[in-house]
Amino acid sequence: MYAVVLVGGFGTRLRPLTNEIPKPMLPIVHRPMIVRLVDRLAAGGVTDVVLALGFKPEPFRDAFPDGRHGDVRVHYAVEPEPLDTAGAIAFAAREVGVDDTFVVANGDIITDLDVARLVEAHRASGSAATIHLTPVADPSAFGVVETDATGAVLRFVEKPAPGETDSNLINAGTYVLEPSVLDLIPPGVRVSIERDTFPRLVAQCALAAVATDDYWLDAGRPALYLRANLDRVTGRAGDGDEPAISALASVDPAARCLDSVVGPGSTVAADASVTTSVILPGGAIGERATIVDSIIAGCVGAGASVSGSVIGAGYVVPDGAAIADAVLPPVDNT
Repeated sequence: MYAVVLVGGFGTRLRPLTNEIPKPMLPIVHRPMIVRLVDRLAAGGVTDVVLALGFKPEPFRDAFPDGRHGDVRVHYAVEPEPLDTAGAIAFAAREVGVDDTFVVANGDIITDLDVARLVEAHRASGSAATIHLTPVADPSAFGVVETDATGAVLRFVEKPAPGETDSNLINAGTYVLEPSVLDLIPPGVRVSIERDTFPRLVAQCALAAVATDDYWLDAGRPALYLRANLDRVTGRAGDGDEPAISALASVDPAARCLDSVVGPGSTVAADASVTTSVILPGGAIGERATIVDSIIAGCVGAGASVSGSVIGAGYVVPDGAAIADAVLPPVDNT
């Protein structure tokens, strides 16, 4: 079974962390998001993964140099121009000749979803497509999905006002599609699966949904990317047995690291304190520095303090500086 994985975005909300590396290649506790996703797809019966690429394809090729990850074959479909979500899915599926039921996944979603269960439910429904739904506490910031008692999707409600819908279920970014869905997506045209293809399937009574309460997180923003890492080492996600501090990190015995991830090739000097933070590979924390609720890919000088901030690769926080709620170097996402 094939899976198309959407990894062609620019990752603008995670800049400067994504200035040089695509978002799905960022690590979640020492393993790139994309590697975790391929492992999950493989556990669900996927044999071939097609990476739908548009931005910086080289790091993905480097991650899977033999075109394989374990028993999964990895293929690459590089869009000649941005085609939006449905356009990218169709381009990738056609590129490798998908002609049977296939899975689609967003490359920056962190979830413990049982993919095999989703595929089984899809086949039982007889629908052309099935989408995974997840509940959220406040649906007003999302596109909410309404279903009937059988799981058929009735309508999508974008950012509902209070009282507009009883549903708190949102599109969780994993789908199972029949090849017939590709017929709704013209080649070489920008088409959104969320705004165009899915509503057309609803009109045909051909879209089903499966809601689960598995762990789910869109890691596309700094605060959520930080949370995705910390959840894995504090037991809120996964098995809780992942090593927070990489064996390839250099952490001084006099340093203190609490509920934090310290990546390979990073250093934490004597008397430094790192709390609820992520030190990415190559990050460096100087003596007596204090890091709280932050993501560090650059260098923090001796005696400096950083809280609620993102420090990109190559950036140096001067000795003794106090940084709070900052993104450095500054980025312009307009």
